[in-house]
Amino acid sequence: MRGPRSDFQRDRDRIIHSMSFRRLKSKTQVFIAPEGDHYRTRLTHSLEVAQIGRVIARALGVDEDLTEALCLAHDLGHPPFGHAGEDALSEAMQRFGGFCHNAQALRTVMRLESPYPEHDGLNLTWDLLEGLAKHNGPVAAPNWALAELDAAFPLKLGDWPSLEAQIAAVSDDIAYDNHDIDDGLRAGFLDLDDLLQLDFLADQWRSVEKRFPTAPRERQLRELVRDQIGVMVNDVLEHTRKAVAGMESVADIRACGRMLAGFSPAMGQYERALKRFMYDKLYFHPEQVAAAERARDVVARLFAAYSQDPSLMPERWREGLCENEPERSRRIADFIAGMSDRFAMEACARIYGTRPVGLVNV
Repeated sequence: MRGPRSDFQRDRDRIIHSMSFRRLKSKTQVFIAPEGDHYRTRLTHSLEVAQIGRVIARALGVDEDLTEALCLAHDLGHPPFGHAGEDALSEAMQRFGGFCHNAQALRTVMRLESPYPEHDGLNLTWDLLEGLAKHNGPVAAPNWALAELDAAFPLKLGDWPSLEAQIAAVSDDIAYDNHDIDDGLRAGFLDLDDLLQLDFLADQWRSVEKRFPTAPRERQLRELVRDQIGVMVNDVLEHTRKAVAGMESVADIRACGRMLAGFSPAMGQYERALKRFMYDKLYFHPEQVAAAERARDVVARLFAAYSQDPSLMPERWREGLCENEPERSRRIADFIAGMSDRFAMEACARIYGTRPVGLVNV
């Protein structure tokens, strides 16, 4: 009725048109509520993951539309302030089954985001939901949210995921490994001398300097990030082609018992070293840690306020609130998880009378 689309193209379009996707524009990627226009948010990160995923899927001859939809949807369950907000919700929900952003993404598209007259959720394909549930591999011990959804619509959580889901997972790694370097340099939390401690990155930098000796330093650094993405993508393509050689069906992919789309052993070792470097120099930078602590406090205070006085919540959210636990607290967590960074800060200011100080750190 609405144009010549495949099922997976419809999945992608419903995700793009959802309110949950639009809210990603104001959710933390690395820096909490940044004032600068050029820093990544969960929205721009998801678009960059989708671009990388499409390239890999097309080159490998798997379904590009399913891969793109998975990439666009993979962070829909993130609460405000990224992992800091998730930590706060996990602690607040400890007695009620905990909180997991990956399971929340499924809960969002299957239960919470319901714009259509005939059904709850976005009515996405099984393949999309299954890929979201286990793009990092089989789920042996699903938390309450994922277990509840799986019971209603079985997703074969113990099986290995499709190649498209595996591509979405490695595309996420490639995107944030490299784009977080770009943002860290722009914010001044990283510098070139630190980056050159990594041999692989130092080799890439020497290549950039040799090819563009007179280019401004800023452009050379951008070229370094682009080169790294290209090298990683090509490594994934070469390694994955070898891994799937001889396989003829989706069933073969699922039955192999391991992840097939990913880095070669050598690149995987470098990528893990890069992650350790980024945690040490950027994610656990003292200013980042301080901002994360303040963000956790905002989420914890919101949860406490809504638990004590549900009238503080919008009418739409109060309507579905019952007195029984754990359903009551899970409903409150759903409301908070959907907030953007700025909405959460403003809500906290309305309740407690003062705006959180020191959250904008770049």
